[in-house]
Amino acid sequence: MKEAIVQFIEKSVRENNYKGAVIGISGGIDSAVVGKLAVEALGKERVFGLLLPERDSSARTMRDSRLVVDFLGIEHKIKRISGALRAIGAYHLQPPALLIPSKIKENFVKSKWKELSDDSFLDDLMNKGNEEFLKGLAYYRSKHRIRLVALYLEAEKRNYAVLGTTNKTEKLCGFYVKWGDDSSDIEPIIHLYKTQVYTLARDLKIPRSIIDKPPTPDLVPGITDEFALGMKYSELDAILEKIERDEETTPPDSKVGRVRKILEAAKFRDTRNLSIQ
Repeated sequence: MKEAIVQFIEKSVRENNYKGAVIGISGGIDSAVVGKLAVEALGKERVFGLLLPERDSSARTMRDSRLVVDFLGIEHKIKRISGALRAIGAYHLQPPALLIPSKIKENFVKSKWKELSDDSFLDDLMNKGNEEFLKGLAYYRSKHRIRLVALYLEAEKRNYAVLGTTNKTEKLCGFYVKWGDDSSDIEPIIHLYKTQVYTLARDLKIPRSIIDKPPTPDLVPGITDEFALGMKYSELDAILEKIERDEETTPPDSKVGRVRKILEAAKFRDTRNLSIQ
């Protein structure tokens, strides 16, 4: 698994005349794994890490991001994107909560998530919801899109490729932001389910604290991946693999039924340019 991806990164960079690669370091397992694979493919001197915190980023995100770049041994830069988000009006959509303890903010966001929709994740995928809910979508999606601009700014002035960190589970379930974290030059782990990324992380000796932390997009306080999806990644991947092999016949009121609803709704996320043919 590892060697095939390392060779893929090296070949993609070489054949497309890039000099190296830029990767956004989030402090999570996906960017840590892609970063390590890039270092093995290109050498640490040809991999550049970009840390992109903003107003709502948790303190742990920055600590873990620094841990990852130190582990990788790569040159990096911290570029705060709060100013850009403020300039485009994103922060006007949600009031600041700088003096409120993090636990209170997390509980408030979770309660709002459940209050605004019967199933916020499905409504997110289908761009449905009331005015307040839609403002929330615009708010969090703008963060990934500003990060994309920052990544390409750093990449193109070096003639580096932007490395994506989307995995197969996220891609199938629409767990990404269109024109945001789904956009890159090279996607090294998009063929791997999330559980396979964990296996690869252990093989690559990614720091234990990065492997063990609950995966989160770190866009709004308290919302982890598994909270949004409504199940553990181990459960989700097992169902996705059975559906892929056409082996799943569990009744639709189970978690399998929810996964099928997610896959159907994810088609809205995958829409690109709509045009007359």
